Amino acid sequence: MSGVLQAQTERYLDELLPRRDAVTRAMERYAAENDVPIVGPACARVLYQLARISGARRIFEMGSAIGYSTLWLARAVGERGTVYYTDGDSANARRARGYLKRAGVLDRVRLLTGDALELLRSTEGEFDLIFNDVNKDQYPEVFRLAVPRLRIGGLFVTDNVLWYGRSARPAKPGDVHTAAIQKFNRMIYGSPRLFTTIIPLRDGLAVCQRAR
Repeated sequence: MSGVLQAQTERYLDELLPRRDAVTRAMERYAAENDVPIVGPACARVLYQLARISGARRIFEMGSAIGYSTLWLARAVGERGTVYYTDGDSANARRARGYLKRAGVLDRVRLLTGDALELLRSTEGEFDLIFNDVNKDQYPEVFRLAVPRLRIGGLFVTDNVLWYGRSARPAKPGDVHTAAIQKFNRMIYGSPRLFTTIIPLRDGLAVCQRAR
């Protein structure tokens, strides 16, 4: 449970979700058993829906872990689309490759290993959607780096912006993660280049469209 929604409401929403395919369920089991952070199916459906509605064909994902959200995004972009996977752990990348191959979408994914911010800097071109799920203290820098790389009308989506409810309370001394998320949230709502909405689903999903 995220601590953002009431537990009963969160369980209700989870129970409404349709059954996932075998590969997706296997990834969910592995994440639960090995304490691997993934966006979960409720938020993953939002990512898929946003990518489909916006017609995204070129997506950069910052912080992909075992490729759970990558799989949903790769299915959304279709056969002619490309999703850039990034993670600093080569073991995660190998596991993600296996899952993506089993799901039949590996040819739509570029697997990049290393620091997500540096990988974005070194990857040329604009993107239709950038999904941010890196270390929370990096969020303000991700904002500065990612927004200029979006096409006009493109989407900048970020996970964990409510941070188990801690974003709504003053950050404790030394809590750099909460402080960084709070700064990030002010940045995305204050930017004239973005139109922003935070969806209080799971741990908070920020959806920003680049206006100019």
